[in-house]
Amino acid sequence: MGAALAVAVPATLVTWITILVLLALFKLLLLAFGLGPLCPSLPLLPFLFTSFFPVKIQTKPKPKPPISSSLSTLHHLITAVRVLLLATIISSYRYSDRMHPYLLLAIYCCHIYLILDLGLASIAKIATGLLGLELEPQFNNPLGASSLQDFWGRRWNLMVSSILRPSVYDPVQARWGLDAGILATFFVSGLMHELMFYYLTLALPTGEVTAFFVLRGLLTVAERKARKAGWWRPHPIVAAPLALGLIVGTGYWLFFPPLLRGGADAVGLAEFSAVMGVFQTPSNIPCTFC
Repeated sequence: MGAALAVAVPATLVTWITILVLLALFKLLLLAFGLGPLCPSLPLLPFLFTSFFPVKIQTKPKPKPPISSSLSTLHHLITAVRVLLLATIISSYRYSDRMHPYLLLAIYCCHIYLILDLGLASIAKIATGLLGLELEPQFNNPLGASSLQDFWGRRWNLMVSSILRPSVYDPVQARWGLDAGILATFFVSGLMHELMFYYLTLALPTGEVTAFFVLRGLLTVAERKARKAGWWRPHPIVAAPLALGLIVGTGYWLFFPPLLRGGADAVGLAEFSAVMGVFQTPSNIPCTFC
């Protein structure tokens, strides 16, 4: 078992540690200026939990209305469907060599969303159960985004947005304007992802991932200006598919190639299969004390 787990350490574990360290550094930097999720002062355990994990405590928890049994059942059903979908995606990777490349990339997109959504929701449940904390939501129905600005600013990975906003966007926007603040935020996000991709692939950065996020910033600025001028106001029915299609399409162009070129997807799948194989066949685990 130790050998199988060791296989998963180089890429998967190091990447997640990198993500958490980057977010922790931004949180500590904001704390030095009296800003961010660690401010105002927190008790020791909530402080450590908020520092180490991508969460934000609700400083003024909203009173929760009583939830009917039907709504509770619906919530559990949706979660179960997401878990089942994730399991189906993982199982489908055994046929990845027979899939069309674009279908495989679409599956990767769904995998990323489900892993983040379910993983961060699990962390929130642990915080609520063990520490009695109420946490801010991590996602806000990203599939219902009406624009690029709506997707990145109010729906996708809200924890990262809440850190980059006071640390990058607000100071740049205050000095050089709204558009500069948007571009600077996407540029910093691109650099963070570039570092994560380096740990995943161990290949020299090509700048493609940074270019992906800078392009996101340019398109968001252009979209905002077009909306303000009245040039671009798509119908709500088509707004979400257009925004998501643009994100996924440019992701095929700039976001995924560095991973596929370095074989990080194959390495990740091999690591996951090795670890799952160990847990599925515990009788094959050697006993170190025998």
